[in-house]
Amino acid sequence: MSRQERKNMIMFIETIKGFDRETLMYMTDADIEHVYSSAYRLYEEHLDM
Repeated sequence: MSRQERKNMIMFIETIKGFDRETLMYMTDADIEHVYSSAYRLYEEHLDM
């Protein structure tokens, strides 16, 4: 994953899930992708309502 992708994912997770940046900074790329996927799924479900 590129730095820009990771930065965008972290910003999205902070906004949607309320995680703090420091916690996210120490996660692996795989962890970030997992949290991002679940947050994005919830975001999409909310948009469908």
